[in-house]
Amino acid sequence: MSTLTIRLPDETHARMKLLARRRDTSVNKLMEELCTIAVTQHDAETRFRALAARGSVDEGIRVLDRLDAAFGGEE
Repeated sequence: MSTLTIRLPDETHARMKLLARRRDTSVNKLMEELCTIAVTQHDAETRFRALAARGSVDEGIRVLDRLDAAFGGEE
């Protein structure tokens, strides 16, 4: 496991400590969870973009239209 030192404004650090306390965890564990979320979101976006680059715009529009119809997207 690696050690990382970050610099935060005092107010942000205080809010992080409060959030960690409310979640009954440490600031370290909270930062680990937030980093995991950020990396997961990045991976999902990267995968989406790679799939979209190989896909068909027309087929994508047809799928969105079907979803719209199925979930009452008409206004």
